[in-house]
Amino acid sequence: MNQHSRAVISGVLLLAFHAVVVLAGFFAPYNYATQDRLHPHAPPMSAHFFDCSGKFHFWPFVYGLKDKEGSFGQYERDCDSRYPVRFFARGDRYAIAGAFSLDVHLFTVDEPGRIFLLGTDGFGRDQFSRTLYGGQVSLFAGLLAAGICVAVGMLAGTLAGFYGGWLDATLMRLAELCIAIPALYLLLAVRSYLPLQVEPAAAFALVVLVIGSVTWGRPARLVRGVVLSARERNFVLAARGFGASSAYLIRRHLLPETLSVSLTQLAVLVPQFIMFEITLSFLGLGVGEPFPSWGNLLSQAQQYHNLVSYWWLLLPGLAPIPVLMAYYALSTALQRRLDLKGEEIIG
Repeated sequence: MNQHSRAVISGVLLLAFHAVVVLAGFFAPYNYATQDRLHPHAPPMSAHFFDCSGKFHFWPFVYGLKDKEGSFGQYERDCDSRYPVRFFARGDRYAIAGAFSLDVHLFTVDEPGRIFLLGTDGFGRDQFSRTLYGGQVSLFAGLLAAGICVAVGMLAGTLAGFYGGWLDATLMRLAELCIAIPALYLLLAVRSYLPLQVEPAAAFALVVLVIGSVTWGRPARLVRGVVLSARERNFVLAARGFGASSAYLIRRHLLPETLSVSLTQLAVLVPQFIMFEITLSFLGLGVGEPFPSWGNLLSQAQQYHNLVSYWWLLLPGLAPIPVLMAYYALSTALQRRLDLKGEEIIG
């Protein structure tokens, strides 16, 4: 498989992942805040086609749960209660992009039945639904933070490379400071000075701004190198000779030259920033309850009792893996394509 095919497949997978989390309310059977206090720490459930007596059913169903005799807080399936899985059925209301309010879900079961594909947490909230909603925070925090980081890096690198002098020296010393200090430690230090208890929307914006504003050093240096090379090319010198302004040269000739480097940096940085958000939320410095993120979903694993007794609380930790792998494949393909382009120019 060539690099172009890998980039296309990775891009399609990433679009699919982001579409699923945007439409989390449709794909999730319940709202992220819906609680079932009768079933805290319920184990994962699966759909069945054969009942307890071995009879085959053409339509999938789930069993109800009942307390296991002689134990506390443990469940077993109730063979006397079966609930068919309903597709495109009505359930909890949800909003798409904060604009459209709907109540149709891809799948659910009729009351009083429950379907918990990844089990429940200590409040009886469906882990599968919360994992999908949590992707809205983690994925888009990484994407927006990377966008801010690359935008600041493009601006700083372009100005430094084009004008040089004291501006170049000042911006590059700041960039080197951001690079020299490990990004995660710098991020934790900056975040620790900001308010801890804020609304989920404000916390999301805060995390995005903090991540994007302290990690722009590396993109800035890469863009600066491209601008330093491009400003000496004949077409730029010719445009300058015809009286083109600095703004025109930057907008028309130099910024397009930095686009491929910027896109590659974007693909490289997004998975890193997703992990930064997960880390912040895991430590209680990101988006907090009741809105989920992949980080605060895993924070339950900080308690040893949950870790050894309810293994399914760790399942949300698997959600970032395919996303990070797809971003890695995309960044590798873009980097390879950029290297080939550079070899063609040199040749």
